[in-house]
Amino acid sequence: MSSYNTMEQKNYKRYTVTSALPYANGGVHIGHLAGVYVPADIYVRYLRAKKREVMFIGGSDEHGVPVTQRARKEGITPQDVVDRYHTMIKQSFEDFGISFDVYGRTTSKTHHQFAADFFRKLYDDGKLIAKTEPQYYDEEVGEFLTDKDIMGECPYCHNPGAFGNQCEKCGHELSPEELINPYSKRSSSKPVMKDTKNWYLPLNDYQEWLRQWILEGHKEWRPNVYGQCKSWLDMDLQPRAMTRDLNWGIPVPVEGAEGKVLYVWFDAPIGYISNTKELCERDPERWGTWQQWWQQEDTRLIHFIGKDNIVFHCIIFPVMMKAHGGYIMPDNVPANEFLNLEDDKISTSRNWAVWLHEYLVDFPGKQDVLRYVLTANAPETKDNNFTWKDFQDRNNNELVAIYGNFVNRALQLTQKYWGGVVPARGQLLDADLKAIEEFKNVKTKIEELLEQFKFRDAQFEAMNLARIGNRYITECEPWKVWKTDPQRCETILNICLQIVANLSIAFGPFLPFSSNRLRSLINTNDLDWEQLGSIDLLAAGHQLNEPQLLFEKIDDEAIQRQMDKLEATKKANEAAAWAPAAIKDTVSFEDFEKLDIRVGLVKDCQAVKKSKKLLQFTIDDGTGQDRTICSGIAQFYADPAALIGKRILFVANFAPRKMMGIESQGMILSAVDADESLSVVTTTKDVKPGSQVG
Repeated sequence: MSSYNTMEQKNYKRYTVTSALPYANGGVHIGHLAGVYVPADIYVRYLRAKKREVMFIGGSDEHGVPVTQRARKEGITPQDVVDRYHTMIKQSFEDFGISFDVYGRTTSKTHHQFAADFFRKLYDDGKLIAKTEPQYYDEEVGEFLTDKDIMGECPYCHNPGAFGNQCEKCGHELSPEELINPYSKRSSSKPVMKDTKNWYLPLNDYQEWLRQWILEGHKEWRPNVYGQCKSWLDMDLQPRAMTRDLNWGIPVPVEGAEGKVLYVWFDAPIGYISNTKELCERDPERWGTWQQWWQQEDTRLIHFIGKDNIVFHCIIFPVMMKAHGGYIMPDNVPANEFLNLEDDKISTSRNWAVWLHEYLVDFPGKQDVLRYVLTANAPETKDNNFTWKDFQDRNNNELVAIYGNFVNRALQLTQKYWGGVVPARGQLLDADLKAIEEFKNVKTKIEELLEQFKFRDAQFEAMNLARIGNRYITECEPWKVWKTDPQRCETILNICLQIVANLSIAFGPFLPFSSNRLRSLINTNDLDWEQLGSIDLLAAGHQLNEPQLLFEKIDDEAIQRQMDKLEATKKANEAAAWAPAAIKDTVSFEDFEKLDIRVGLVKDCQAVKKSKKLLQFTIDDGTGQDRTICSGIAQFYADPAALIGKRILFVANFAPRKMMGIESQGMILSAVDADESLSVVTTTKDVKPGSQVG
């Protein structure tokens, strides 16, 4: 039985659809749109077209360290930052037709109270555990420091400018306690260790429930989502702090917690619920109560997110709701992978992005072109790539040459021969029946794909309807038939116009702006999703409006301007790029020869339990005995198993060292890029394990 049929049988009464809350410390770019918001909007528009009861929830995430960092950098308050970017983000979404029913913010009074009450219930019910641990404290600033706020000398390469979480020169993962001569980035003073108390959510207490709920109950989830959840659940979950020592956020509603706020990943997902509450209180007659949307079993909850948020929406937030009690669990979390830009990772810090507000200045009125291209390239199963050349090709060769061309031919011929009046349909011939047969199942095909969150394939099926129309009108040649058999020409154009009307329905969830324009051209707003596939949408005698082009070509000059903009960004980044580490002092060849660098074949690689940083490698080093090496690179490899089978370089003659109780027998060689990403060093061909590097 297909997933589509299974979901239909569940007979949900209503749908709660959320999309990830973007940080209100910057604008929105095409990676956000492709990864989360366009697929979510397509799905919601489809549900509405099906007359299903749905609430689409969005909002800005306005707490957390990134906001305070930007505020300090600009010399303004965090509230100033979030006010500016909340407005910008909200406008961008509106401009691109992201049809939220509510777009709230986590600085609202309703949210603050709701999140505080949620935490307090967990606290009162004994669902949280308190831990007191030492943490660096800046006495001059009077605040506890985050890892990024602490700098010092790296204990490995002795770089004097290493951060408390990583040395950017040698790539080693660090903890602040490892730094030599640490100092506060905030005041340049030497921080002191000071005990601080925080409250933790014991994820480990819910591990077996999570395994049953996800691994047994949701095997239909996308492989990337299911796989990442399984990876987390295959190692022992640990308690996770739900409070932080910060001065920006929601104060912890517990006596003795002064100067602490709720962890941003505790308060942000609660924003979905508090935004629902605000909407329901504004219009209870329309929306009912917030509990209906979050606590009734006949409601289906769907989270649209990017892959970097999977753990929060599939593990942490569900545990929060389970611990609280009374909440429904997400039925699906269709997370997308990442979208790259011109074969390079989108980066806000490097300004390597296509910003939505800038796009509309350069391509006014072309929201649907971008929506179409991003859906056609949707990173549903793997990272995908956006290029301006592909953007131009898909617009010119698909939207213009296929969809727009068919619509324009059908409307122009009707205008020419019948003054824009829909002609009557006479006897159907084989060519007519063939075309009708080809598109009669379009509704079923699109629905099955959308119910399975396959938006790219669903849009392709919508475009296939235009392909059928183009093929039909080309084969039937009504411009020739008109001269010899006007009645036959009437039938051909009637069927063409029925396909045009079908296109206005089929593309409704995907291209809302052009679908509205097309409905205007055919002079009707009475078409319904359930009519998709019908050949009786426009009655004979119905008056159409004056034909206009639905899409227009994008010329080379417009694309070149975008490429020039990216090239300027690249040059600016290169000019301000992170410089490679200075070459170290000269060493003799004899000293170099003391290092025994070899090739090892990775037989196994997994995260070390109770460690956020360490990966444990099991390596075939050619001796016949497996070698174990621990390396602090876990944050760069969400799926450690992806390293299995790689031939990597390692230092074989380092003295063994205990790390988290494991004896590490060497050091993995890694390279740090200018963007602070890290990659293990591998060979370009299958060199035998144990081969020396020299």
